Amino acid sequence: MKKVLISMALLACVSFADEYVVISNKSMKDLSPAQIKAVFLKKLAFIEDVKAVPINLEARDPLRLKFENDILNMSFSRLKTYWTTRHYLGHRPPISMKSQESIKAFVKKVDGSLGYINAKNIDDSIKVIYRWKD
Repeated sequence: MKKVLISMALLACVSFADEYVVISNKSMKDLSPAQIKAVFLKKLAFIEDVKAVPINLEARDPLRLKFENDILNMSFSRLKTYWTTRHYLGHRPPISMKSQESIKAFVKKVDGSLGYINAKNIDDSIKVIYRWKD
């Protein structure tokens, strides 16, 4: 009985590991993590002749911080410095939205847009172009 309970507890821990996704509308091709990073740092402006539109969550959102650390490989302070420098060169950071639902709605309607949400929020109206876990 004890082994069964331990096994169930371990399985529960594994199933609660969060999974996150970078999403786009159905017309977007799959992108590598390096291409996704380039889009969000605005170093890659077009994907197959379509303007890339990266969408972030608000600055201190936990999922945004996870995305910046895991996908962009940049801390909040390093990214802030990056955009401050880019601002003086005439570049603006990606637009921010308040919720994963708003990102999903935007991505559905705007060609070339990319966002990130918790995998629990995906449906067949959007395309998952990259997945990562905790």
